[in-house]
Amino acid sequence: MDFFSKMDPALQTYWYIAIPVSLIFIIQAIMTFVGLDSGDGLEADFDGDMDGGDEAFQLFSFRNLVNFLLGLSWGGISFYKLIENKLVLGLVAFAIGAAFLIVFFLIMRQLKKLEEDNTFTVQMALDRTGDVYLKIPAEKSGSGIIQVSVQGSVREIKAVTEGEEIPSGAMIRVIAILSQDLVVVEKL
Repeated sequence: MDFFSKMDPALQTYWYIAIPVSLIFIIQAIMTFVGLDSGDGLEADFDGDMDGGDEAFQLFSFRNLVNFLLGLSWGGISFYKLIENKLVLGLVAFAIGAAFLIVFFLIMRQLKKLEEDNTFTVQMALDRTGDVYLKIPAEKSGSGIIQVSVQGSVREIKAVTEGEEIPSGAMIRVIAILSQDLVVVEKL
């Protein structure tokens, strides 16, 4: 404790903020890597939607408070000997804390762009063209299989036709959906 008692009160304040906030940050990081960070449980009743997108950025959350205080405290400690004016030091430390928030926001925004829903539904195949894989018997007397490209991958779907038989390799268009695993096609 002799270490803290000889310090200037401003530097003591930065250290008193830095130590617990750093411990909380380390615990949050470990929980994130282990997969236990489903929510911090401490959220405001409102959000700070910063970019008008579909997902709101929670400006007032416990995690953001920790990030801001981490930047503020370590910024104040780092620049304490370089900046003698305590007001300027406080403004620089505040700016570093705000920069931590902005960087965290930008990282989270980029990570959100990586999310993609690749759930396939047969409705996505409607009005798409494809190829007949197994011939389709005439006038719904049986079913064949078609291959249709949806969301960058080829899907195989059972198909029937209302017209004449469609041989393997023929180009088709999906014109109707009968069920989750059966479509109606026409020859192109």
